[in-house]
Amino acid sequence: MTASGDTCPRTLGVLLCLFVGVVSGCSPESLSLDGKWSLSNCNGSVSLAAQVPGCVHSALQQQGVIQDPYFRFNDLTYRWIALENWTYTTVFNVSARVRNKQKVLLSFEGVDTVASIRLNGVTVGSTDNMFRRYDFSVRDLLRDGVNELKVGLMSPVLYASERREAHSAYRVPPECPPDVQKGVCHVNFIRKEQSSFSWDWGPSFPTMGLWKGVCVEAFDVLQLVQVSSVPLYNSGLSQWSVQVELHVDAVQTTHGQVSLSIPELESEQSFQTQFVSGKTKNIFILHINTSSEVKLWWPHTHGDQPSYQLSVRGSQDGLLILNTKSKVSFRTVELIQEPVLGSPGLSFYFRINGKPVFLKGSNWIPAHSFQDQISPDVVRNLLQSAVDANMNTLRVWGGGVYEQDLFYSVCDELGIMIWQDFMFACAMYPTEDDFIQTVREEVVQQLRRLKSHPSIIIWSGNNENEAALATDWFNIPSSQRPTYTRDYVTLYVNNIRKIVQEEDQSRPFLVSSPTNGAESERQGWVAADPYDPHYGDTHFYSYLLDCWDWRTFPRTRFASEYGFQSWPSLSTLQPVSVEEDWSYDSDFTSHRQHHEDGNQQMLLQAAFHFHLPNATDPLKRFTDTLYISQVTQAQCVKTQTEFYRRSRTEIVEGKGQTMGALYWQLNDIWQGPSWSSIEFGGKWKMLHYFAQSFFAPVLPVGFEDADSLFIYAVSDLSHDLKLRAVVTVFSWARPDPVCTLRSDPLLVPGGSAVAVFKQPVAALLAGCGRCTRTTCLLTFHLEDASGRQGPTNHHFLCSPKDAEGLQRPNITAKVQEVGSALVITLHSSSVAPFVWLDVGNIPGRFSSNGFLMASGNKTVTFDAWRPTSVTELSRSLSVTSLTDVY
Repeated sequence: MTASGDTCPRTLGVLLCLFVGVVSGCSPESLSLDGKWSLSNCNGSVSLAAQVPGCVHSALQQQGVIQDPYFRFNDLTYRWIALENWTYTTVFNVSARVRNKQKVLLSFEGVDTVASIRLNGVTVGSTDNMFRRYDFSVRDLLRDGVNELKVGLMSPVLYASERREAHSAYRVPPECPPDVQKGVCHVNFIRKEQSSFSWDWGPSFPTMGLWKGVCVEAFDVLQLVQVSSVPLYNSGLSQWSVQVELHVDAVQTTHGQVSLSIPELESEQSFQTQFVSGKTKNIFILHINTSSEVKLWWPHTHGDQPSYQLSVRGSQDGLLILNTKSKVSFRTVELIQEPVLGSPGLSFYFRINGKPVFLKGSNWIPAHSFQDQISPDVVRNLLQSAVDANMNTLRVWGGGVYEQDLFYSVCDELGIMIWQDFMFACAMYPTEDDFIQTVREEVVQQLRRLKSHPSIIIWSGNNENEAALATDWFNIPSSQRPTYTRDYVTLYVNNIRKIVQEEDQSRPFLVSSPTNGAESERQGWVAADPYDPHYGDTHFYSYLLDCWDWRTFPRTRFASEYGFQSWPSLSTLQPVSVEEDWSYDSDFTSHRQHHEDGNQQMLLQAAFHFHLPNATDPLKRFTDTLYISQVTQAQCVKTQTEFYRRSRTEIVEGKGQTMGALYWQLNDIWQGPSWSSIEFGGKWKMLHYFAQSFFAPVLPVGFEDADSLFIYAVSDLSHDLKLRAVVTVFSWARPDPVCTLRSDPLLVPGGSAVAVFKQPVAALLAGCGRCTRTTCLLTFHLEDASGRQGPTNHHFLCSPKDAEGLQRPNITAKVQEVGSALVITLHSSSVAPFVWLDVGNIPGRFSSNGFLMASGNKTVTFDAWRPTSVTELSRSLSVTSLTDVY
């Protein structure tokens, strides 16, 4: 599939008919050039067939010229590919009917990245931006019979280096990525996926190719290039309207009538208009009938995600000249930054349809180094996994790509809110005229493509560039700082922000993330401390402090990045490694780690609370280490997320009212250690199973402060609840409750976090008889008059490595088919923490995993993503708990 999910012509989620003349009817005159092309390097030593859309690496792999680029050390072995210049060539015939049209365009949906385009030996244009569509007028160059099209791609590595050399007045840091990333330099000088030159979670594969569709488009009257529709709400009149933009390329000035309608809302309007010659933006406002009930689009778990069909018809002298349909969903979004009672600074939260919503979710990175290898199934599976873990938000991070149309359409359907970065990350950027101009066109095109999606709730100018400048990541002398601040304001404020304000009045815009938001603006767009928890959003990472201690976390208004690394499972690593690699100190595990000291940091964090694996068998020791890394990551992110969720209502020492928790990161780009909760290929890590619980709409959160146990009831619901906490004390030695405590019911208003239980730990244990901190642990849940509300949670009174009585649980597992469900029944002889079920490479997920077995029995189901059987599942199933690794 293409990275846009479509072939030419392109629109945003619409059925598009391009009318090529007043009598041409409803069939578009476009010729797709997608399919098989030829590909060769600069000296002709490599020549092969290549699919378009696609890239050079994919073509070389598909034709057997190279192995899987992800295998072992192939990211280094295949560096030569990105250092070559490559040429794509195709031949095609064009009918006289097409050649005789008044206007004929050669359209490229996406070129990666620097290319010269030649048609029949004549250069028709060039490209320098992966994120733009390019159209070239070719009517006079087309021949009767065979036409030859050549796209010559320059090495992105060499191009970036040349651009850097030409920028001699001052450096634009960073020059190169850290050595541990094994990347290449100067990616900030080229408008392509920034992480393709390497990142701390991914490889260096500077891609080249025609990554989206190519076509010839012909018309006599006009071409509808893009339709955008944005709903707007007038609170004074209590009325909805839809701002419809028709982006048209007209051969000559055309007079006619445009009719807009949403039949389901009994709303229709007609407009006399003219489309002037050339490319124009034409705005029409459809006022929604006030007697029709408009159903609102809501985030996941807050309501439904309805949409309506918008019909756009254009006619000239009674003849239809355009006809298109698109989806419209109605919702409002506000970013609230206002004074907070009892706290310096400003609030920072989102109101959707007038309701404050806590944003729960993660950060999205490119799902593959080679965009053409991201199938629709991969996109849907990852997004479904997000909502299955009770997420309502993903941040599309600014070092990747503006995602394909399908991604945003599925988010619309599932109720996933999108925080959309523009594609600038962790760097300063040049501001020469040609760079600014290509960025301006990129931003305009992407806004027009994406702004119809209700899932997108905010635009953000960049990732971490305000912080990089403010906290001097790049050792810029103080005398030169005004130069870089000027460039920063030029790019993100005077250009990107200005364009966003012109193109989309329906959403907020932030210049950066993290940022102090309105306070950063007051300070000239670069705050003294963009990490100030009293303002805006924060990114926070700490690998050396004990992650079980909530006091180490900032009580921020909004946590848009935080996280811890883990390794994926052996079944994910096996296809790209060999047996000698399966050791924690192998060359492979070192090579795959792109974060400085990352492998060691995982062990140091684990050692705070767990015995490290010490098996004598090398393979078991390796798999045990993979397991303990996932346990550690899951428990760390759980602790931090629960801290943010319980901080949504209160102000403590002037800080708090946290209204967002987006951990880093959802998905992986390849098979290696990272901060992700989903492995490459879609397998859930333990963290993702934990997220199902810690993002639940109603959640009990337990923590200790001043030797007292507190339990908060956190509710994202719209209605109030009356909840009590039920605390059960278990001995590590036996799967039977020692005692149970119940608090009095308390009112928990919708959208709040309330302390419902408090007791000194010493008194709690004394009341239970034979318990100490090291011999017992706690589970707890919330309930009201109707029964249990939300998941059961746990609280360890000591580190598991210090637990007395913890023993091998001797877990047995039986797989059965019950109806159409695959059911695993587990029995344990003692308390078993972090019970992990693994079925190797059988794709699917369990209903629960990584859990605490405090009672002797537990039943889980397995949702298989391909046909399987009881026999296959039983043969592949392994069960690991904490005491199995030492």
